Amino acid sequence: MDYIIHLAILVLIYAVLGLSLNLVVGYTGLLASGHAAFYGIGAYATAILTTSLGLNFFVSMALGVVVTGAAAFLIGIVLSRFDGDYYALVSLGFNVIIYSIFLNWQGLTRGPLGIPGIPKPVLFGADFSSGGSFLALAAVFVAVAYLACRFIVRSSFGRVLKAIREDEKAVQVFGYNTLYYKLAVFILSAGMAAAAGSLIASYITFIDPSSFTVMESVFVLAIIIFGGLSSLRGSIIGALSLVLLPELLRFAGFPQGVAAQMRQAVYGLFLIFLMLYRPQGLFGEFKL
Repeated sequence: MDYIIHLAILVLIYAVLGLSLNLVVGYTGLLASGHAAFYGIGAYATAILTTSLGLNFFVSMALGVVVTGAAAFLIGIVLSRFDGDYYALVSLGFNVIIYSIFLNWQGLTRGPLGIPGIPKPVLFGADFSSGGSFLALAAVFVAVAYLACRFIVRSSFGRVLKAIREDEKAVQVFGYNTLYYKLAVFILSAGMAAAAGSLIASYITFIDPSSFTVMESVFVLAIIIFGGLSSLRGSIIGALSLVLLPELLRFAGFPQGVAAQMRQAVYGLFLIFLMLYRPQGLFGEFKL
């Protein structure tokens, strides 16, 4: 039962990441590929503030979201000068820079040793240290993230984002400042990713740089492509599928000597066939 709860918590955390990234990639059409950087900033902010300063988890999370929003504002200004493949490369480079900071700023992040002993959340005397209570907390975060994203995409703001995705120059002709809209959604997305980072840091009670590499960004991107771009339910289904599939393959009965390699091969083939026959993902409304 603890194993199932553990997987469910991971699914919910990745669902928040998927929802947040889909706002930028699926609804706005910006190929951001450095989402793990914001995820990591939120996680490290919570870890440092709770262990070094003794702040409450929720206060640390709020401060982490603010710090991440500030970082997103700065990188968003830089990214506004690029589009298409260059946008993806620059955002990827940002992820590499943040990862290098996590790895080398040992006075703040302890480098490759990581930060242990991160406390569990406590709110008004309620302790979320058990698996079931943390699962409930993560579910609340997913519900809030889903409702927030749904409100955004159904608002006039969201309609402008979709118009930018389809033809940014046409939107500019009608007098919209597209830089404002792209920067705003980028900051919102980063803040949600920071909240997910706070959750994972508190849940695992330990973080190190290896959790926030470029491959983590690629995995989150795969979640929204698999579930479907411009689809909120697709983000959740994508997280559910890609987190659980490798675990299900553990029970496929492969020979012990090659089990790990076979699981990776089957996992990769599954994704390839899906992209061949369903390139827009399971519920996608938009293709890159």
